[in-house]
Amino acid sequence: MAGVEEDAGMNEVQRRLMFDDECILVDEQDNVVGHESKYTCHLMEKIESLNLLHRAFSVFLFNSKHELLLQQRSATKVTFPLVWTNTCCSHPLHRESELIQENFLGVRNAAQRKLLDELGIPAEDVPVDQFTPLGRMLYKAPSDGKWGEHELDYLLFIVREVKVLPNPEEVADIKYVSREQLQELIRQADAGEGGVKLSPWFRLVVDNFLMGWWEHLEKGTLEQAVDMETIHKLK
Repeated sequence: MAGVEEDAGMNEVQRRLMFDDECILVDEQDNVVGHESKYTCHLMEKIESLNLLHRAFSVFLFNSKHELLLQQRSATKVTFPLVWTNTCCSHPLHRESELIQENFLGVRNAAQRKLLDELGIPAEDVPVDQFTPLGRMLYKAPSDGKWGEHELDYLLFIVREVKVLPNPEEVADIKYVSREQLQELIRQADAGEGGVKLSPWFRLVVDNFLMGWWEHLEKGTLEQAVDMETIHKLK
């Protein structure tokens, strides 16, 4: 594949994920139109020339005190290394169990799989029926000159006490934050303090949805916030 020789610095794990994982290609109405390697789906050249759009998910996991678990992506990640983001962000793959549309089960299955892969959270700690899909957003974000994201992202909430054993290939650090602590992290990122950076998709969720949804969570009215009909196109 053209350009592969330029990626000699990619470590073994990230290389395997980029070439073995097949993302689900969708149109802007979230209809499945094909599949392509994670590598190709994240090349800005391909995103721009072929308008490649792939399905993704973002998990927001809260403990019983309604604190949100954040992760800092590892330094070896190909896209957006060392940025802080929500609990887990990845892709349902083009496989039978993760293509199931009914009750968004495919996305829930993928979320459970990646919480184990990235954070060591056992499947029994995060049953698929405990994820609440709240909404979908479509966004595009360059990572650097070569890589980027163009995703139709499912936003999932779950409240569980979990055992966490982060995979250092995926995660550099983790922490639980309150709403106030998250606001302080955002302030640091905006001010450029301490090298704090947030992922673009996390920032879009924070700016457009998260604080209102979090308030619903604390009040026990989260179901009132669910809107899986709308696909929010955000920049």
